[in-house]
Amino acid sequence: MELNKLEEIFQTIYGKKNEFSFFSPGRINLIGEHIDYNGGLVFPCALDFGTYALVNLREDNKLNFASTNFDLKVSCDLNNLVYTKKDDWANYPKGVIKIMLDKGYTVKGMDILISGNIPNGAGLSSSASLEVLTSVVVNNLFNDGKIDRVELVKISQMAENEFVGVNCGIMDQFAVGMGKTNKAILLDCNSLSYKYADMNLLDYSIVIMNTNKRRALNESKYNERRAECEEALKIIQTKKPVANLCKLTPEEFHEVEPLLTKDNIKNRAKHAVYENDRVISAFDCLNDGKLEEFGRLLMESHDSLKNLYEVTGKELDSLVEEALKAEGCIGARMTGAGFGGCAIALVKTDKIDSFTEEVKKAYTERIGYEPSFYSSGIGNGTHQIY
Repeated sequence: MELNKLEEIFQTIYGKKNEFSFFSPGRINLIGEHIDYNGGLVFPCALDFGTYALVNLREDNKLNFASTNFDLKVSCDLNNLVYTKKDDWANYPKGVIKIMLDKGYTVKGMDILISGNIPNGAGLSSSASLEVLTSVVVNNLFNDGKIDRVELVKISQMAENEFVGVNCGIMDQFAVGMGKTNKAILLDCNSLSYKYADMNLLDYSIVIMNTNKRRALNESKYNERRAECEEALKIIQTKKPVANLCKLTPEEFHEVEPLLTKDNIKNRAKHAVYENDRVISAFDCLNDGKLEEFGRLLMESHDSLKNLYEVTGKELDSLVEEALKAEGCIGARMTGAGFGGCAIALVKTDKIDSFTEEVKKAYTERIGYEPSFYSSGIGNGTHQIY
C-alpha cells in the first residue's frame, strides 16, 4: 500500500495526520538452514518489502495500535504492558516496548498504524519485522537514536522469547535490523560476529516462491531434530573435543562418521556439518559473482534438507523440482523452517514471467492449489522515512 494512502487511513482512525513514518523489511535466508542451533553460520538478507509504521506522539501514557492487515485495534497503558492472547499481533510491539522500559529506556504514549505486505505464515519474518520496527521507533523518537542497533536486535528477540513466548533464534531480527541494500549478511548466531557480501547477481534475480501451505514445523519435530543433533555431538565428543557440530569440517566429520551407528543421528549431523561448509562457500561465490556455483550450492542445500534432515515435504519438494525444470533457473531451495512456507530460486531476470507461469502451472497440477511468487530486491534494514 502506498504511503500517502496509509497517511489517509491514519487520519481517519486517529483524527489527525501522523508526524512520523518508519519502514522495516522482511527477510530470507539464502542458505544455512537448521544449523544456527548447531553453532553454524547463516546467510540472510533483508527484502525490499515489509512493514510500515505511522506514528503520532501523545501527551499521556496510552498506546494505541491499529493495522491495515487486521480488524483488531488495541489500546493499553505504558504502566501495564502484559501479554494478552486477545491482543494477538499487538503483543509483538507491546513486548518490545515492555523490554525497553524494563531496561530503563524512555518510552511515551503513541498512536501507531501498522501496515505490512509480508504474507503471514510464509516464513519471511513478519513478526521480526514488526519487533525491530517498534524498537527503532522508540529509539529514534524518545532516545535520540543512541541505542546501538545490535542492542535493538537483541531486545526484539527477547520480546519474542520472553513476552510472546516463542523460542526463536536471533537470525530474523538481525537480518531485519542490520540489512543493507544489495548485501547479504554472513552471521555467526552465537558470537553475533558478521560480515557483508555483495549480492553480485548480474542478470539474475532471487524469486521467492510460496507453497501456500502454512509452515507447520511443529514443536515436537523441531525438538526431535535438536535432540538428534545433541546426541550426535555427545558421541563425537567421546573421540574429538568440539564445542558443536558445525565446528567440524567435512574432512573431520568423515573421520568420526563411523561412530554414528544410527542412520538418523548420522544424517542430522552430516547435514549440519556440510550445510555450514556450503554457507562459507556461498559467501565467496556471491562476492566473486560465481552464480552457477552459488546455484549449485542452493540445490545441494535443498537435497540435504530433504534427504538428511527430512524437513521439506511434498509441497516444497514439488516447488523446487518444478523450478529447476524451468528455463532460466540455475538454483533453488527451501528457505526457513520447512514443512511448508517458502522456497527461493535464482532466475534469469528476463525469464521471470515465463518461469512463474510455468512453475505455477506444474505445481498446481501436482499439489492441487496455486503457489504465489514475489520478486524482491535486497533492501535496507529498518529505518525512519520521515
